[in-house]
Amino acid sequence: MTTRLSSLILLAALLANPANAKDKSKSSLPEYVLRATTVLVIVSPDAGEPLDQPMANANARENVEKALMQWGRLRPVLDGQESDLVIAVRTGSGKMVRPTVKGGPIDNRPGVAQPVDGGIRIGGQQGRPPSVSDPGTGSQNIGPHISNEVGASEDTFEVYRGGVQDPLDSPAVWRYIATDCLRPPKVSAVEEFRKAVADAEKPQQPKKP
Repeated sequence: MTTRLSSLILLAALLANPANAKDKSKSSLPEYVLRATTVLVIVSPDAGEPLDQPMANANARENVEKALMQWGRLRPVLDGQESDLVIAVRTGSGKMVRPTVKGGPIDNRPGVAQPVDGGIRIGGQQGRPPSVSDPGTGSQNIGPHISNEVGASEDTFEVYRGGVQDPLDSPAVWRYIATDCLRPPKVSAVEEFRKAVADAEKPQQPKKP
């Protein structure tokens, strides 16, 4: 009886150790997200600018960049530079369908001059990065045109793996959709992403038997 009991205890201990190790390594985010230091923020390629707020998406992109710089963990890079992560943003209107304008000068980003702690971030871009948003058509522009955009009625914040060709062709590794989550002063999408990263880095507690 004693021998059988000892064997059962030993078997339980052997089975418990792998489970605990698995729990400790389990993360809600991939390791490359936790190691990332640079990020490129873009407007979602299929997003147009609302007719009643023609700079809504461009402003949302800048709001996210500023919030990331305040966080300090991820450094936003200029358009066209390689980055560890790519974040695509898109504003919502509270409606499933809204008239928007796409193409033309509205998609250009002639310059960036964002005040940050200790200085100013300066950069520029003409058009959207073709390797990220619209492969093969970056230098071609059919001009501004009106369309009825169908999509999320709330703001969208999506995180993709950078450093690969056409990163948006793969599923987003993390997504946050909420009303006004790209608006300052809080920019709650960035706040929620910070929490997700912090939670992923916490040591996982072993499950109770």
